[in-house]
Amino acid sequence: MAVQQTMTVTPFSGPLQGQVSPPGSKSITNRALLLAALAKGTSRLDGALKSDDTRHMSDALRQMGVTIDEPDDTTFVVTSVGHLSVPAQALFLGNAGTAVRFLTAAVATVNGSVTLDGDEYMRKRPIGPLLGALRAGGVSAESATGCPPVQVQGTGRLQARRFEIDGGLSSQYVSALLMVAACGETPIEVALTGKDIGARGYVDLTLACMRAFGAQVSEVDDGTWRVEPTGYRACDYFIEPDASAATYLWAAQALTQGRIDLGVADEDFTQPDAKAREIIAQFPHMPAVINGSQMQDAIPTLAVLAAFNETPVRFVDLANLRVKECDRVQALHDGLNEIRTGLASVEGDDLLVAADPALAGITCNALIDTHSDHRIAMCFALAGLKVAGIRIRDPLCVGKTYPQYWNALASLGVQMQGGEVDI
Repeated sequence: MAVQQTMTVTPFSGPLQGQVSPPGSKSITNRALLLAALAKGTSRLDGALKSDDTRHMSDALRQMGVTIDEPDDTTFVVTSVGHLSVPAQALFLGNAGTAVRFLTAAVATVNGSVTLDGDEYMRKRPIGPLLGALRAGGVSAESATGCPPVQVQGTGRLQARRFEIDGGLSSQYVSALLMVAACGETPIEVALTGKDIGARGYVDLTLACMRAFGAQVSEVDDGTWRVEPTGYRACDYFIEPDASAATYLWAAQALTQGRIDLGVADEDFTQPDAKAREIIAQFPHMPAVINGSQMQDAIPTLAVLAAFNETPVRFVDLANLRVKECDRVQALHDGLNEIRTGLASVEGDDLLVAADPALAGITCNALIDTHSDHRIAMCFALAGLKVAGIRIRDPLCVGKTYPQYWNALASLGVQMQGGEVDI
């Protein structure tokens, strides 16, 4: 019988106060790492995130001939000849969705065959729409299951004139095609085939990062971009703090009526999840309906916070959450109902949270299955600030994007106790 670690947060009686600096943005760090690897010369990335996801990206780039030095905990120095080389073995990317999707497109520029693979969770995450778009653009890209592992046969040249992609399932597909498009031999158009796009704000992040590294991109219409064949140039680039990580601290502050200084003004966040700040500020009077399509990674935080709201909350447009590190809609439903039966229900892709402020102060016997999903672990730690008896499985999975999460809570005075559970 195997044993799995657990973490139990001791309820906090007073307001949380102190200063916590969120880590660098995972989304921006992995974009900047790739673009620096495609740029000739040396780029310095400051404020970067060092976590499982960015380690998988940086290790994969090293396998393809890029030199990446790490002089301190928040800096990458990337030196490249301006293109990627054939790796000696398959690229293992864990459960890093940005790394798998961005690199699947980027390795189309490699002169040779590249295999991209991941862990058991990544092998369940769809990538078929991206492969289809690459194939239609003349790139050999295959997967037996529509999920990793993926095989891409590059020719060292990108001759596509247009990529068409359905971005409804993931904006990462769109970002992947946009970033590689600057490496084309001629201008390339990237066009959406439908009206919907998951978290369009992340495409804006991609475009901003591309332009910082010298790309020229114009918007043809609301769903089409024209990318010039400029390639990329090395530069020094600052990465802002992670807005998704900040949501846990904003919510902890709201739950305890505390004050946590993040060292950065709310308006300085440009990432989509920063929109959650406005909703968190309304607690305990959160809106009756919250659309999750454009701030997907903030929904777990908001769903747990909603459990303590004055009135019920319905979260809508959550289809994308079902293909994240786990099915987050189901994981949130199951975790909330571990705390109290009937606390959450699912209707299609909507999550309904039956709010009850009286939850604060109760004791339960809840064992939260995180499915090795960092966001499930971090959001249910917030519930532990108010409810005793919440045990969180696999607490170290927070290393995917926020390795210092438990230390950050401890620095604010939160007490935690580790344990074990048989699995």
